[in-house]
Amino acid sequence: MKTKELFKEKTVFSYEVFPPKKTSGPQSIYKTLEELKSLSPDCISVTYGAGGGDNNDESFKIAQTIKGYGIESIAHLPCIGMTKADLEEKLEELQALQVENILALRGDLPADDYAPGDFSYASDMVRFIKDKGDFNVVAACYPEGHIDCKDKVQDIKHLKTKVDAGVDQLITQLFLDNNDFYAFRERCELADINVPIEAGIMPVVNKRQIERMTSLCGVKLPDKFVKMMDRYQDKPVAMRDAGIAYAVNQIVDLISQGVDGIHLYTMNNPYIAKKIHEAVHNLL
Repeated sequence: MKTKELFKEKTVFSYEVFPPKKTSGPQSIYKTLEELKSLSPDCISVTYGAGGGDNNDESFKIAQTIKGYGIESIAHLPCIGMTKADLEEKLEELQALQVENILALRGDLPADDYAPGDFSYASDMVRFIKDKGDFNVVAACYPEGHIDCKDKVQDIKHLKTKVDAGVDQLITQLFLDNNDFYAFRERCELADINVPIEAGIMPVVNKRQIERMTSLCGVKLPDKFVKMMDRYQDKPVAMRDAGIAYAVNQIVDLISQGVDGIHLYTMNNPYIAKKIHEAVHNLL
């Protein structure tokens, strides 16, 4: 099933997981999926590292496993360093696994030298995928603007180009201030971007996690979030619970304002997903 169809029926609630590093043991993700399955998510996306990470071979297998649970899966595909032949091979593999939903990404630029491949931007990749098969294509978007883009107007123009290339739905990067999302949604409406937009929510459960996210993505930290982090950063259990509560408050507000869907970045932590599910599932 193409996940774009889900938005016709309800407020979509989906999860993101990532393949474990080989040093963590490949079976750990399947234990996580067993627990997430009990929460009946609408779909689960599976990340795929750019630049030849050691866990990429497992990504498509996980997407196939999710399908076996009767839950739709979305396979991430970054285009950095990928040739047309590489991508065509990946698409054939996904077709064989009956995975029809792809999150098409540029991907993070490697720190070292790399072969650029045939796709400079995600929009180039989207066009290629649409030409090669009957896939549902998902793309990323950035409520606060992409960290590499000079301003939000230019960022929306780039997003419009990507959507016009054939994107069926969008998932946002994490954000911590819902007002940034609402302003972004208005910019999309003005630009005639009319595909469903899922709000990406990451429960922040430790200080190191958010410091890494802000350095990678440039995410803004609202005052109330900073105060929460300062108060509980040395109390791991309290910080975890406060981070869950903050995410729940974001989600409740987003649902009340008619969000198309919520995409929860689980960080492979089913406990956090369960707590959030318990708090919000009656609202969906």
